[in-house]
Amino acid sequence: MTDMTTPERTQPLPVLRVITIIGIALSLFQLYAAGVQPLGLFFQRPIHLGFVLVLCFLIYPVFGRDKARGALGWAIDGGLIAASILAGAWVPSNIDIIANQVFPRDIDVWVGIVTIIIVLEAARRAVGLGMTLIGAFFIAYAFAGSRGELPFLADWMPGILNHRGYSLERVASQMTLGAEGIFGIPLGVAATFVFIFVLFGAFLEVTGAGKFFIDLAYAAAGKQRGGPAKAAVIASAGMGSISGSAIANVVTTGAFTIPLMKKLGYRPAQAGGIEAAASTGGQIMPPLMGAGAFLMSEFTRVPYVDIVLVSIFPAILYFGTVYLLVHIAAVKQGMKGLSATELPRLRAVMAEGWHFLLPLVALVALLVAGYSPMRVGFYAILSILAAAAARALWSFVAAGPTFAGFIALCQRGFAITLNALELGARNAVAVSVACAVAGIIVGVVGLTGLGLKFSAMMIAFSGGNIVLALILVLLASLILGMGLPVTAAYIVLIILVGPALTEQFGVPVLIAHLVVFWYSQDSNVTPPVALAGFAGAAIAGSRPMETSIQAWKYAKGLYLIPLFMVFNEEIILGGPLPMVIWSGAIAILGLVAFAAALEGYLFGPMRVWMRVLLVPGVIALFWPDFTVEVVGAVLIGVLLVMNWARTRKDKAQVGGSPKGQTFAEF
Repeated sequence: MTDMTTPERTQPLPVLRVITIIGIALSLFQLYAAGVQPLGLFFQRPIHLGFVLVLCFLIYPVFGRDKARGALGWAIDGGLIAASILAGAWVPSNIDIIANQVFPRDIDVWVGIVTIIIVLEAARRAVGLGMTLIGAFFIAYAFAGSRGELPFLADWMPGILNHRGYSLERVASQMTLGAEGIFGIPLGVAATFVFIFVLFGAFLEVTGAGKFFIDLAYAAAGKQRGGPAKAAVIASAGMGSISGSAIANVVTTGAFTIPLMKKLGYRPAQAGGIEAAASTGGQIMPPLMGAGAFLMSEFTRVPYVDIVLVSIFPAILYFGTVYLLVHIAAVKQGMKGLSATELPRLRAVMAEGWHFLLPLVALVALLVAGYSPMRVGFYAILSILAAAAARALWSFVAAGPTFAGFIALCQRGFAITLNALELGARNAVAVSVACAVAGIIVGVVGLTGLGLKFSAMMIAFSGGNIVLALILVLLASLILGMGLPVTAAYIVLIILVGPALTEQFGVPVLIAHLVVFWYSQDSNVTPPVALAGFAGAAIAGSRPMETSIQAWKYAKGLYLIPLFMVFNEEIILGGPLPMVIWSGAIAILGLVAFAAALEGYLFGPMRVWMRVLLVPGVIALFWPDFTVEVVGAVLIGVLLVMNWARTRKDKAQVGGSPKGQTFAEF
């Protein structure tokens, strides 16, 4: 999600106040629909979209956020805002006529055309030109065909991609008068589950939960070798799932962790890369997982709580791998932890912010109890309001209550609540607009049958080899990630490659979605477009590409763990207990071995021949044959034991200190 917490300096004060009012109104509408009176999809989704589009055109002026609108700008944006109100109100106010008509009225078609245009323009402003171009490409593809509006485009398409083509009337009605276009599943998820948890994250942020989690991570890990880097990993695991954005995670936790990592001895690029890798992991960390868990639940019809539960172990594997790589780097460079005087005390941190844990406990408990995600989000927001209010009242009473102080306390609480309502709405604009454009893509794919055609192409290119198919998915996710946010990249990719993975390669539906979702994160840490890496570089004062390479190195679990999901289904789908334990054990062993081979160090320096032998051992753990897995596990176990024994022997020879070793043997 795009972070929009920074005030627009060129916006007039009346405009900022209007943005605040509309943002608060949107959040209150969402809370009403989540906890008081649920609304039908043709009321909830269009009204949500109308609010979001109005906010988008107010927040993002036509000529850029750093420029004044002027008369021309207001003429353009005023028209777009009016059209946004029309788009949001049209379907709810005409639902009876639309539901009972056989053919759409001309006025419905024209409103549909207007809605498509303003959604694409909103995507250009809030998400980026790439999203708009992709949406426009799919619209053009729907028109391309002998019976379409643009028949000449059919000559440019390979035979397998050809289709009959569709008229403007058919495309406009498909996109805006049913549940298969703009008002389809992606926007439905954004307008319900995603928004309510974005709002929950906003309430956590304004009440100080972010600082609490960062301080807690430092108190827990700061004294260890490479303490700030390990604290970054722990803090990002908590904050990333709440913020919903790897980039937002980098700039919040990274503002604290990156300078301390540099102070400890990490190179600037290394510090920025570690933070980027850790922040990216926040998107795959339960219980929120950005917007991914909600979308997966809708697409797969698997209960949200089940997706959260099966995602815990893979997320632990990812953060464990980053943590291990950070530890190895700290040991190799002879780093120490921070002193006790430089760190917050765990007892003091807990005493100050323990109440922030209560909403998270309530959230998990309600999910396990079977409440819907929307209702859970509603009650989680109420719980954090109650916890923050109780804490403030306790401090107020302890300090000696006065009437004037009580009035000031109420005013401050009211201001914080309004701030959170506005912030939640602002932070939801980009993801909602992206989901609206994703709805266009979903609608065109359903209309033209493109998904099945793309699957056929994927099978042809991979030759039926699942490993090559997964590499193609990885490359596609990287390319899509250059122009799309993670959520949008996941939606587009699962629509295109999901049928092939499940129907042709036999990958279970849930695992296919998890693999695509994990791979959709790679644009945050993979050069040349490593957005989280670039954000880390800005804070660290390092070169963006060098930082991105470091982020790519520390985030290797992002590529390996999905392979374990595919070839060892038990870690996701379950099975006989011995097989589940075995699959989990070899996953841990494989990631440890991979980290050791990558760094040339585990208990101590590893010789080249040991690193070379670890590679086939890791590959064997992925092999879908139990005997091969056992051989790989034994090979890795022997090599790691040899490394441990040799390191212990060398320590004994130099009086218990490994500092006398050199790396010449590499």
